[in-house]
Amino acid sequence: MNEIINNTSPILCAFLATMFTWFITAMGAGVVFFFKKINKTVMDGMLGFAAGVMIAASFWSLLSPGIEMAEGLKINPWLTAFLGFFTGGLILYLGDRIYKYYNKKHPKKRSESKETSFKRCLMLIFSITLHNIPEGLAVGVAFGSIAYGLEGATIGSALVLALGIGLQNFPEGSAVSLPLRREGYSRTKAFLYGQASGIVEPIAGVIGALLVIKIQYLLPFLLCFAAGAMIYVVVEELIPESQTNKSKDLMALFTLIGFSVMMILDVALG
Repeated sequence: MNEIINNTSPILCAFLATMFTWFITAMGAGVVFFFKKINKTVMDGMLGFAAGVMIAASFWSLLSPGIEMAEGLKINPWLTAFLGFFTGGLILYLGDRIYKYYNKKHPKKRSESKETSFKRCLMLIFSITLHNIPEGLAVGVAFGSIAYGLEGATIGSALVLALGIGLQNFPEGSAVSLPLRREGYSRTKAFLYGQASGIVEPIAGVIGALLVIKIQYLLPFLLCFAAGAMIYVVVEELIPESQTNKSKDLMALFTLIGFSVMMILDVALG
């Protein structure tokens, strides 16, 4: 196994590894095909579950690795975390303001509820997709580092990283497709958008392997940036919407379950 990988281009290895992580995302998004008709309470619960998944992922998949990576690269860890996290949330806030301003200047014949639903879906897809870019870069950097002989770069660590990110992507795929289904999208559309959020990983993986030396210094900031964007979406859209349900305490429980599932996957898989 080691000999085969050693004789294979690190770029190809990174591409294949991130294709695996995308495939797991698609599997997670595919859970929408197992439900025929779901009542509003369950749909709201899925929204709460997605919020929990995203909160956990923002720390264990993004912020914590970003801080550790910054320390390893001798970059100020707290400043990197703050700048990345705050900028990620700020960008989505500004995007939200621009979106509302544009709709005010160019009103459409869409009802207010549908407009809000569309914006929520757009932000959800964007934040998960944004989160997948630095993860894909991280896998690419891991495989590219082997070719450069960088300290600590081994085939085993690169494979474990790809496996860990891949398995974490299952609930993340669901975190996109299930809320979209709740908003009235067909199963096929919800699945397509859900799996599309992970297709950026193979692209980012190849870029990471090609530009390993330069990208590794950007990764800590990008990881924290994605975390800020995810938290903004959770606080602005997902939790408030799930809490419109009359069983607010049950929706909060779904959020805890989503957080716990993602936390277990992140911590167990390192």
